Amino acid sequence: MSDVVDADELLRRIRRGRDLAAEEERMWLERAQSLTATDPDRAREATERALTYQVVAGVLTEIIAPGSHPVDTGGTGAATGAAGVRHVT
Repeated sequence: MSDVVDADELLRRIRRGRDLAAEEERMWLERAQSLTATDPDRAREATERALTYQVVAGVLTEIIAPGSHPVDTGGTGAATGAAGVRHVT
C-alpha cells in the first residue's frame, strides 16, 4: 500500500469495491434461498453474510455520494437531520 493514488483512482477503487460487495450480496442471498428448505442453518449463515456485504456496499455508497444512502437510526428516537446527522446544541 505504498503507491500514491490520485482522487480519481481512489474513487474508481471504492466503486469497484462497492460493485463487488453488491455482487457478493446477491450471490449469498441466492445461496440462502436455495438452502432454506434443505439446510436452515447454512441458509441463516448465508443470509448473515449477505447482510454483511449489504452494509459494506452501503458504506461505500455513502462515501461516494453522501446523503444518497438512507441512514438507519437504529430506533433510538434521537433527533436526526435528513442525512442522519444528529444535531447537537
